[in-house]
Amino acid sequence: MAAILPAHNYFHKSYTPKIVSRNHFGARKTNQNPYAITKPRFSKPPHVHAKQSKASETLIRQNNLTLTRALLAFIDSGSMENAVYLFEEMNHSETYTWNLMIKGLVNNGLFKKAIDFSHRMDFEGVRADKYTYPFVIKACAGLLCLKEGEKVHAKLVKVGLDLDVYICNSLVSMYMKVGCVELGEKVFKEMPLRDLVSWNSMVSGYQLAGDGLSSLGWLREMALVGVRPDTFSFISGLGACSIEGCGRNGKEIHCQVIRSGFEMDLKVETSLIYMYAKCGNVDYAERVFDRIVHKNIVAWNAMIAGYVFNACFYESFSCVKKMQEVGKLKPDAITMINLLPSCAQMGALLMCKSIHASAIRKGFIPHLVLETALVDLYGRCGKLKLAEHVFVRINGKNLASWNAMIAAYVQNGRYTEALELFLHILYESVKPDAITIASVLPAYAELTSLSEGRQIHAFIIKLGLSSNTIISNSVTYLYAKCGDLQTARRCFDDMLFKDVVSWNTIIMAYAIHGFGRISIQLFLEMIENGIEPNKSTFVSLLSSCSISGMVDEGWEYFNSMKRDYDIDPGIEHFGCMLDLIGRTRNLDLAKHFIKEIPFVPTARIWGSLLAASRKTNDIELAEVAAKHALSLEHDNTGCYILLSNIYAEAGRWEDVERIKSLMIREGLEKTIGCSTVETDYKIHRFVDQDRSNAQMNMINYVMDIILRMTGEKEDVYARSITKLRRTDLTRKRNLPENHSVRLAISFGLISTELGPPVLVRKNIRICEDCHNVAKKISKITKREIVVRDSKVFHHFQDGSCSCGDYW
Repeated sequence: MAAILPAHNYFHKSYTPKIVSRNHFGARKTNQNPYAITKPRFSKPPHVHAKQSKASETLIRQNNLTLTRALLAFIDSGSMENAVYLFEEMNHSETYTWNLMIKGLVNNGLFKKAIDFSHRMDFEGVRADKYTYPFVIKACAGLLCLKEGEKVHAKLVKVGLDLDVYICNSLVSMYMKVGCVELGEKVFKEMPLRDLVSWNSMVSGYQLAGDGLSSLGWLREMALVGVRPDTFSFISGLGACSIEGCGRNGKEIHCQVIRSGFEMDLKVETSLIYMYAKCGNVDYAERVFDRIVHKNIVAWNAMIAGYVFNACFYESFSCVKKMQEVGKLKPDAITMINLLPSCAQMGALLMCKSIHASAIRKGFIPHLVLETALVDLYGRCGKLKLAEHVFVRINGKNLASWNAMIAAYVQNGRYTEALELFLHILYESVKPDAITIASVLPAYAELTSLSEGRQIHAFIIKLGLSSNTIISNSVTYLYAKCGDLQTARRCFDDMLFKDVVSWNTIIMAYAIHGFGRISIQLFLEMIENGIEPNKSTFVSLLSSCSISGMVDEGWEYFNSMKRDYDIDPGIEHFGCMLDLIGRTRNLDLAKHFIKEIPFVPTARIWGSLLAASRKTNDIELAEVAAKHALSLEHDNTGCYILLSNIYAEAGRWEDVERIKSLMIREGLEKTIGCSTVETDYKIHRFVDQDRSNAQMNMINYVMDIILRMTGEKEDVYARSITKLRRTDLTRKRNLPENHSVRLAISFGLISTELGPPVLVRKNIRICEDCHNVAKKISKITKREIVVRDSKVFHHFQDGSCSCGDYW
C-alpha cells in the first residue's frame, strides 16, 4: 500500500468542494405578515420524481460522453498534460476511461506514468480488463523493466487472463524485448490459440535479440504450420538476414515477397535495400532502390547507409546530393548520422564540421544518437577537444554515449582518461555492456599491471560476457600486453568461436613477444581451419617476421598477399617490410624500397629508415630520414632523441646541443625513463637515477654483485665514454648503471619467488647496455626476465633474448 500511495498522490489533483453552511446563505426569512395565508405544500407524485431522475441520469451520461470525447481528442493529439487535467475533473470510475489514459501515455512514450496509472487504478478499486493489461505490459517493455513485467504476468495468472491471445502476444513481445527469450518462447508454447501476431512476435523478438538464425527458424516454422506471413513477418525476416549476413536466405524471402504481392510495399522494399547492403550486395540494393516509384526519406537513408556500410563513401555523398536534387527531399538527422562514418573514413574533418553546423542550424540538436555519432567521429579524426565539447553537452547520456567517449580516448592514446571515465560509469551504477568492456580493455592493456588485468577479467566473467568473441579477443590481447603469454594462449584456446580477429590477435601476441615461428604456425593453422586472412592478418604476420628477423619468410608472405589472397598491401605492410630490410643493414635496398612504395611515405616509414641508419652509423641518411619524419610530425620526440643519440655516438656534440635547442623551441621534453615491477599486488616505480625506494641500499648492493659477476662493473664507464661529454663524465648522471630498468630488475629479483619470470615494464626503448646486462643477469640468476619496452617484449633467458638483439 505504501508503494502505491506516492503514485496515487502524484497523479491525483485533490478537488475539495467549498463547505456549504447555513450561514453561507444568510438567516432564514420569516413571514412578516402574521395575517397572511400561507399556501399548503403538497408532495409531487412518484411518477414525476421518476421522470426527473431519468432526465438527470441522461444528462450525466451525455456530459460524461462529451468529456470522454474531449479526453480522446487530447490523447489523439498527443496533449497528455491536458488529458491528465481533464481526467482528474471527470468521473473516472469506468475502466474504459482508465484504459484510454494508459493507452495514451504508452503511445506517447510515458511508460513510467502509464505504470503509475495502472497502480492508481488498482488502488481506487477500478477493475482492469483484458484491454488494460496489453498496454501496461507494453509500458514494462518500453522501460525494459523485467521485474514489473513479471508482476503483471503473475497478476494475469491470478485473474485468469494469462491465456488470452491478445495479452499473451503482449507478454511474448515484452519478454523478447527485455532479452528473456526463453520466457517469451515458453509463453508462446503454452498459448492454446496462436494468431499471426503471435508468430510475428517470435520472429521479430529473436531478431531484436540479435539471434538472426533463430528468427529465420521461426519464420520457416511459421510457414510449415500454414500461417501466411504479412509485411511485418517479411520485415523481421529480412532484418534477421541482415544480422547474420545471410544473403541467400534474403533472396529466398525476396522471392516470397514477390509471390505474396508485397513487392510494392515501401517498408518491405526499404528492408530489402538494407538487407542486401548488409550482406555486401550493393548492386542488388541499388536495383531494389531504383524500382521504388515514390521514394521517401527512409528509403534514401537506407541506400545511403548501404553505401557507407560497404565503404562506398563517395557514392554515399552522391546519393545525398541526388536525394536533394531529384527526390526534392531535405536531409534529416538520420541522413546526417549515416554520413558521419564516411567523413571519418575519408578524413573529411571539414565535411564533418559542416554536417555538425547544419544539424545545429536545422534544430536537429539535441539529438542523442546524432550527438553520440559526432563524438565517435571526432574521436576517430583525432579531435578530442571537439569530442569532449559535444559529449559534455549531451542531455540524458545513455551507455552508447559513454562508450563513444571511452573509445575516443583509447583511439587517441589517452588511456588514463578512458579508465577514469570507465570508473565513473561504474560509480554512477551504469551497467557496462560488451561494447564498453571491449573499448576500455586496450587502456587496461597499456596502463595496468597483470594483477589489475586479472581483476578486470574476473569482472567480465561476473558480467557473463566471457563467452563473447569480441570480449575474448580483447582479453587475449590484454594478457599478451601485460606479459602473460601463456594465459593469453589459454584464453584463445578456450574460445568457442574464433573469428579472423581472434587469429590476428594471437598471431600478433606471439609477434610482439618475439616468437615469430609460432606466429607462422598459427597462421598456417588458421588457413587450415578455413579462416580467410585479411589485411590485419598480414600486419601481424609481417610484424612477427620483422621482430624475429625472419627475412626470407617475410618476403614470401609479403609477395603472397596479392598472389594468393588478392590483398593489396597497404602502407602498414610496407612499414613492416622496411623494418625487416633494416635488419639486413642493406640501406640501398631500403632507399629503393621507399621509392617503390605506391603511397606517400608516412612518418613511420621514415622513422624505420632512421632506426636502420643508426645500426650502420650512416649519419647522412639518418639526417635525411629525420628531416622527412619531422616535416610530417614536428612533435615526434622519439625522432629527435634518436637523431641526438646518433650524433652523440659519433661525438658530434654541437649537433646534440642543436637538437636540444630545437626541442626546447618546439616545447618538447625528453621522456623520462620509467620502469615498473609488480610484487604482492603492488606496483613499484623506478626512474633513472632513482633513490626513493626504501630498499635502495639492497637494490644497489644486489646489482653491484651481479655487475661484478658479469664483469660489467669494470668496463661500463669506459663503454659510456663515447656517449658523454667531458662535463657529464664527472657527474656520471647518464651512466647505464643508473637506468631505471636495472633498478627494477634488481628489485624484482629480491622481491619475488623463484620460478615465475621477473616482469618489468619500461615506457621507452631499452638501451643497448641494459639489454646486454639483462641477458647476462638471466644467465647468472637462471631466471627468465621479461622486459616490455615501448616497442616489443624482450624475453631474456639463459643469456639470450627473444628479439635476436635487434629492436
